Amino acid sequence: MSDSNMQAELERLRRENEELKQGRKRGGALSLKVSQKGAVSLYGMGRFPVTLYKEQWVRLLDFSEEIRAFLKENEGQLKTKGEE
Repeated sequence: MSDSNMQAELERLRRENEELKQGRKRGGALSLKVSQKGAVSLYGMGRFPVTLYKEQWVRLLDFSEEIRAFLKENEGQLKTKGEE
């Protein structure tokens, strides 16, 4: 690999690294992936993905109104990430 090609690749990697860092600072985008075992993994919520099987995701999504109501009812007791 020539010096100019190596320099161009280094610059590309630096830009890509900076974009990844910025994504983490903004909270990052959420993304989904099918796991090796056929489950669905949700990335971007925390350090590790949230992985559930299809029927578990459907059950959780069907329960979303109850979750929102619970969050609203308990607003005073709940903290946000980073809050002590």
